[in-house]
Amino acid sequence: MAQAIRPRPPVSLLATDGKPHPLQQALVVVTLVLGALAFVTAMFDSLHLISSWAGLIGILTAAYGQYVSVTTRERFPLIIGLGASAIGFFLGMAHGGLFGGVVG
Repeated sequence: MAQAIRPRPPVSLLATDGKPHPLQQALVVVTLVLGALAFVTAMFDSLHLISSWAGLIGILTAAYGQYVSVTTRERFPLIIGLGASAIGFFLGMAHGGLFGGVVG
């Protein structure tokens, strides 16, 4: 008797348990993009508003991503994005902060 062929789940670089994790993967991508944005814009003093806000949102996104992540492959890029977001946030705060020059 022929054996039934089961369809394979879509291949994912982040999910090692064979199940799709669209929320976790979206959080990883958003965290990495915000971390890169915060890190790069923190190198310029005049872009402190972008770096501090992108860093703050990236930190919060990474924290929630860590909370709901399932596999280690999801947690690793979240930590990389968290570190880049934190560096961008802290340098943005040192250069003028979240509202520096706009409020007050």
